[in-house]
Amino acid sequence: MTGVARHQLVPLLALSLLPGLSAQPRPFSHQAHLRLELTCVACHPAAADSARAEDNLLPPPRACRDCHAEVAIKKPRRTLVHRFSHRQHAALGSVAPWLRAAVESGRYLSPPGALLEQLQTAGSNACAACHRGLQNSVRVTAENFPRMADCLVCHDKIDPPFSCETCHDRSTPLKPASHTPHYLDEHSRRDAALDKASCAVCHGRQFTCLGCH
Repeated sequence: MTGVARHQLVPLLALSLLPGLSAQPRPFSHQAHLRLELTCVACHPAAADSARAEDNLLPPPRACRDCHAEVAIKKPRRTLVHRFSHRQHAALGSVAPWLRAAVESGRYLSPPGALLEQLQTAGSNACAACHRGLQNSVRVTAENFPRMADCLVCHDKIDPPFSCETCHDRSTPLKPASHTPHYLDEHSRRDAALDKASCAVCHGRQFTCLGCH
């Protein structure tokens, strides 16, 4: 296995061979695996050439068997994206500079939080610019996947519902839970206390009520 020293590999093999341990379901730790200096494509070899959102990009069992005697790879989680090409985006290289520029100029359409710090850590890694925080991740969460605001840095023509269908299937449930049948009346009240910053990823910063109604 590339980048794994013998003194790192032996304890890992011993751990995986303990009776019953490998069969126990437990969260996957990117942090532990990245400490072995593994590359992204070493575990996710299909990602580089994937041009479909429905492709299974989880590690194949053979990618794990150098270190683990027994592996159980779960099914991919359901994605809300209907069209996406990893191959096309990977060819761009790291998008970290573009994301950083959007935050610094105020064009990023969500509160950035620790985004600038995460992008600094990602460096030139094309995968890590979108799948951030993996070096500290001990379980896979939504925080490790791209935000819609990331996509809108480049795909910035927002015209719901038409622009939504660029990446999402028409039947995909995208409306927040707050958008109940009565939301049309309730969200216009003065006491609605809307988090208007959260509206921007779907509606942009400049829109009129007639754009939706």
